[in-house]
Amino acid sequence: MLHACFVRSPFAHAAIGGIDISAAKAAPGVAAVLAHADLAPHLAAKRLVTALPSDAYRHILDRQILAEDEVCHVGEPVAAVVAESRYAAEDAAALVEIDYDALPAASDCRDALAPGAPGAHRRLDDNLLAEYEIGYGDVDAAFAAAPHRVSVSLRQHKGLGLAIECRGVVAVPDPLDDRLTVWLSCQAPHGALRALVAALGLDESRIAVRAADLGGGFGPKLVVYPEDIVIAHAARRLGRPVKWIEDRREHFTATTQERDQYWDMEAAVDENGRLLAVRGTMIHDHGAYTARGLNLSYNAATVVPGPYRLPAYRLQVQVAVTNKVPTTPVRGAGHPQGTFAMERIVDRIAATLGLPREEVRRRNFVAAEEMPYARPLKARSGTGIVLDSGDYPACLEAALEAAGMADFRARQAAARAEGRHLGIGLANYVKGTGRGPFEAVTVRVAPSGQVSLITGATAIGQGTHTMLAQICADSLGVEPGSIGVVMGDTGAIAMGIGASASRQAVNAGSSALLAAREVADKLRTLAAGRLEAAPDDIELVDGRAQVRGVAELSVAFAELANAVYGTPGYALPAGAVPGLEATAAVPFDALSYANGCHVAEVEADPETGCVTILRYVVVHDSGRMINPPIVDGQVQGGVAHGLGNAILERIEFDREAQPLTTTLADYTIPGACDLPSIGIVHLDSPTDHNPLGVKGVGESGTVPAAAAVAAAVEDALAPFAVEVDEVPLRPDRLALAASD
Repeated sequence: MLHACFVRSPFAHAAIGGIDISAAKAAPGVAAVLAHADLAPHLAAKRLVTALPSDAYRHILDRQILAEDEVCHVGEPVAAVVAESRYAAEDAAALVEIDYDALPAASDCRDALAPGAPGAHRRLDDNLLAEYEIGYGDVDAAFAAAPHRVSVSLRQHKGLGLAIECRGVVAVPDPLDDRLTVWLSCQAPHGALRALVAALGLDESRIAVRAADLGGGFGPKLVVYPEDIVIAHAARRLGRPVKWIEDRREHFTATTQERDQYWDMEAAVDENGRLLAVRGTMIHDHGAYTARGLNLSYNAATVVPGPYRLPAYRLQVQVAVTNKVPTTPVRGAGHPQGTFAMERIVDRIAATLGLPREEVRRRNFVAAEEMPYARPLKARSGTGIVLDSGDYPACLEAALEAAGMADFRARQAAARAEGRHLGIGLANYVKGTGRGPFEAVTVRVAPSGQVSLITGATAIGQGTHTMLAQICADSLGVEPGSIGVVMGDTGAIAMGIGASASRQAVNAGSSALLAAREVADKLRTLAAGRLEAAPDDIELVDGRAQVRGVAELSVAFAELANAVYGTPGYALPAGAVPGLEATAAVPFDALSYANGCHVAEVEADPETGCVTILRYVVVHDSGRMINPPIVDGQVQGGVAHGLGNAILERIEFDREAQPLTTTLADYTIPGACDLPSIGIVHLDSPTDHNPLGVKGVGESGTVPAAAAVAAAVEDALAPFAVEVDEVPLRPDRLALAASD
């Protein structure tokens, strides 16, 4: 095994005058040093093309695999050193000499769009990557006739995925059959395979990508990175396994992240607080390259109407290129930002009209009897947005009861008498889940009788292995733990999409159900012929097919399997199809919309601006639950991520786009002692979009958390007329606002 280390740009923007690798190549233990000039002749593609297609792009900003003559963010890889140990590689990397000529950098995304702003790339005349409008209805007429208007200006900052396991790749060449196996910490192995094939110019049959059980994904590991391509090439070139594991500092400066959005929003309402129209603008920080696409800004824009009736809506979006790490989805993919904007508007309506915040929501909710409720908007996939099921008013009422809203004002008054400032806030949301187009699953009974399930879905810590085993076991009458589940291996199944968009229970779960049912039907048909019974009279119990209620009349799965696998001594039954397996890839166009209501109770100190979360309640509806403890775990984890976004997690850059938060000492995340006990109540509104009736759950806990905390802090500091318009909360700004 060889080990790699990357030489990265210390500049946010600079021209490269030259690269001298001679000293590094001569260092002890070094097997190779790769810069762009060494790598490019061996690549089929000069750039790493991973951007989702869009007609809105004004500039094509695919990432360099290794920087050629310009670097555009701190941490961009410029060279790679491969050596006998990581220690030797790190030492040699320090010997690579690069001639940089610093260039002006675009840091703040608002300033980057100003006329005359320095280009984030030398070839750009401006930094506007895309500009588009989302909306429907006669917005201007609604505002002209509205008796009331409210407005908010918001800065939303969302940070890193920060999985406990950083990125990593091990590429293992096999010279006997000229194959390459790439072990990769990624969410989408089949997508990574396609990127490797395109970059290296190899046949798909020559590469296999395997993603073991990941230590977290959260979105950034959905992306293929330059390092993945470099390590795969180095292994083939050197004929030895090559390993690279990202360190935490690299995670801060080279792994994709979410970052800044600036919203200026206005709502028109009638005398009773009912929404007539919403309009506004949003500026989104895209970073230096297009690693994924416009999905962050687009998702945020389309989710704004949320669970409410909104007759007219218009949002103008500008996406700015900056000299920062590229942005891609992090748990929620724009939904937390769009939800925050709308929930802040609803709270501002309540304050302006003197109505309880929950009452404004009651008056604007889409009612359960209106489901399915179609909006004149399109999801990123191009399909219409249709809220499929849910009871939003019931969700609100359950949350208020669970949070003790009825007696909160008395508790708040008692605390204020003691000089303490308690506040309560709520936020509602909807979250599209189960994005298609499909997920492939094969269910197989081997001649040994062993049941296996193979899928293109990926295990990133969300319990998918258990969920799929349960679904399969229910159909085949075996214990879930007896099923061999293979996930995230392109060599095991031809098609796969992977883990993203709260999709695997819907997509992989549905495919597993249909594949398992088909295998179960085959078993019953084979057993019926052997036992001289009707297929409908056969039941599957503990690895055997038996006549219903008569255990003595049974046959083992292994016996039936051997008969259709061509095992010597077994005759293929008349009319039987060889093999005992089925593959399903159920296609999905429409999303299934989970929903919920979060209530946060906090204590805020007006002198220091410090916020303590005392109590947190979630009422959540993800349709039919396959495994309730897993659902609870996903909701709790999502809330933890969301609360970090609300009060702690911020990536700081200076005016030259130099990152200021590059360690866990600078960038804080919530630990067990920072979080309250999270109360969870489940509602159940099954969807008819899939045979399981399920909706996704992995991101939902994150979506409304920042909005609920912001509302609670605003309520706590109401005597000081503090308005919360920014997340994560800044104690210094809260204290300053309370002192004005």
